[in-house]
Amino acid sequence: MRAIARIVAEVADTDATILLRGESGTGKDHVARTIHAVSTRREHPFVKVNCAAIPVELLESELFGHERGAFTGAYRRRSGQFELAERGTIYLDEVAELPLALQAKLLHVLSDLRVTPVGGCRSVDVDARVIAATNQNLEDAMMRGQFRPDVYYRLNVVEIHVPPLRERPHEIPALAAAFLSRFNACYGRTRQISPALMARLVGYPWPGNVRELENVIRRLVVLDREPVLDAWTAAKGAPASAHADSLREIARRGAREAERQALQDVLEAMRWNRAEAARILKISDKRLHGKIAEYRLTPSSRA
Repeated sequence: MRAIARIVAEVADTDATILLRGESGTGKDHVARTIHAVSTRREHPFVKVNCAAIPVELLESELFGHERGAFTGAYRRRSGQFELAERGTIYLDEVAELPLALQAKLLHVLSDLRVTPVGGCRSVDVDARVIAATNQNLEDAMMRGQFRPDVYYRLNVVEIHVPPLRERPHEIPALAAAFLSRFNACYGRTRQISPALMARLVGYPWPGNVRELENVIRRLVVLDREPVLDAWTAAKGAPASAHADSLREIARRGAREAERQALQDVLEAMRWNRAEAARILKISDKRLHGKIAEYRLTPSSRA
């Protein structure tokens, strides 16, 4: 996360478009809000749009606005989220959920910094910094024809990968303490976390990432009557359920690590000749490039 902080410090005062990538619940929203908060746009709006939560038929109007009479129920002109984010930041969460037709219109906005409201015949200039986020593999989505490459390259000016919580367990005590302090203040409690429970928190793989940890601490503060929180079962439910989650997560991590190591070995053996590596692995060049980006593979010092 220190590496992410360095990138944020470098790009905050620029207008570079940023693409946040990482699993659900890792804290991409927090990174986006931090970028806005330390930028020169911090005095202006931060507008979040969850592209997965808005019905498809309403997305265009939500993003770009509409003119009076554009459709049934459009009794007056309405500004879209891009206009509402004027001089500030617009945060497109779950951007991979945008339908292809809207991706094409988003491309024009990113290129020209102008939006055309639904039912309108004139464009409106917009001045908003764009941050997008996704938990999907966009390279795979492009190969399936579900995400436009031109939009991908427009969004991916600066890419920030937010790692899952299981890859940064040293942060769990600080996060747990911060959540505990917040919920103690919120609910008028004075709970503390025992060393034994903290050790369990650090050792758990957290498939739901930071969001899951936050909810667990909230549950403990609200439900546990002891001043010192010590019960793992109260935190995670029945122990068998926690172990089942852990085994599933271990299997998933093992498969990913095996794939990552196989890719690295073949690439090193081929001296990073990607065409030869793709032939040996029996995958397309595009898929290989996507996997290299996904696992952040780089040549070793001896390659």
